[in-house]
Amino acid sequence: MTFNRAMRRYAIPTLLAVTVLLTERGALAVTGVVLDSSTQNPLADAIITTSAGVTRTDEHGQFEIAQAVESVAARAPGYLRTEAKVSGDTPVTLELTPFRPKALYLSVFGVTSKALRSNAVSLAESTEINALVIDVKGDRGMTPYRSAAREAIGAAARVTKRAPQAQDFPALLASLHAQHLYLIARIVVFKDDPLADAHPEWSVHTAEGLPWRDGESLQWMDPFSQDVWQHNLDVAEEAARMGFDEVQFDYVRFPDKSGLHFALKNTRHNRTEAIVGFLQAARTRLAPYNVFVSADIFGYVCWNLDDTAIGQQIELLGEPLDYISPMLYPSGFTWGLPGLTNPVSDPGQIVRRSLTEALKRTHLSGVRFRPWLQAFRDYAFDHRLFDAAAISAQINAANAAGTDGWMLWNPHNHYNAADMPHR
Repeated sequence: MTFNRAMRRYAIPTLLAVTVLLTERGALAVTGVVLDSSTQNPLADAIITTSAGVTRTDEHGQFEIAQAVESVAARAPGYLRTEAKVSGDTPVTLELTPFRPKALYLSVFGVTSKALRSNAVSLAESTEINALVIDVKGDRGMTPYRSAAREAIGAAARVTKRAPQAQDFPALLASLHAQHLYLIARIVVFKDDPLADAHPEWSVHTAEGLPWRDGESLQWMDPFSQDVWQHNLDVAEEAARMGFDEVQFDYVRFPDKSGLHFALKNTRHNRTEAIVGFLQAARTRLAPYNVFVSADIFGYVCWNLDDTAIGQQIELLGEPLDYISPMLYPSGFTWGLPGLTNPVSDPGQIVRRSLTEALKRTHLSGVRFRPWLQAFRDYAFDHRLFDAAAISAQINAANAAGTDGWMLWNPHNHYNAADMPHR
């Protein structure tokens, strides 16, 4: 597939204005400007993607491509991506539409279940929901479509519990896009039991050399393995080709278990280098598709000054990612926070204080973060339901931090209209 064929067009109000100039060598050069479609203000540091590579706009929202190209794509955190053809020497402008995803999670089973999927989509008609996070490779290595990447590596045949697969997954995505939904592909990276069965030499082992399994009896892949990297990038590219707006990597970390054996020494430096290296490789691989790139991190990563022994050092994640997504489930803060020993009693405080720490440590703006919020029953403290009040408290805290929206997690994909914020 050529670069230009890989670019995808969306129903976004866009006017491409590009000036085509002759360089000293006689080759065509393309210049242009990127504006906020609402304010008409120039957008600095917007990402410009063409067949010539990737560049960014300057402080005036302007860019220049030193060779002829057929199309120009652009994106920036807090906006929808867009692209358009270059037409002769007509001066044009690239406008980006402000957008903050407010998403529900759908597992492999959820997106292939007409009932669960329809319920999630119906909520977009009456509530603020405008996006879906969809498993492309879930926690148990299943995909909701027939994956050529999984088949090529021998992992597809080793899924022990198969979910239904959509006959035409790209068509399903197109129908969701037609309903004005922003689509995020969730890819579970280093927890991959079927891949470990297919290639045990790439997996995590115990000190005794035996395959290691976590509390769910699932195997993990070695984050140092370049082969594992390449396979997950193959899956990510499948997602980009199918039309997702964003690729989100989950379990992009080392297991939170000591005494395991990896290909390299398990040091903080090696761990963080591996995780950042994978995310940088993903950004490079996905560049031709102009998709946003994001990753999920532990909630305590916002607080811990080290890499939490899993390779997630928050100060290092801004460069390879468009969005950082801390999992700020109050039930996950089992050690509490200073002055808050029962996090589920004040879920808004967990979100507010964690985002404050993240912004302070990274020096990034709030729009570079999109947190996961809790929409499931507590499992760690008093087992309370997370109802409309608890969900609203988390959402209000995320909004106050200026985040790029938020995502609600319910592992069973059960969402009620009464619990959602309404327009």
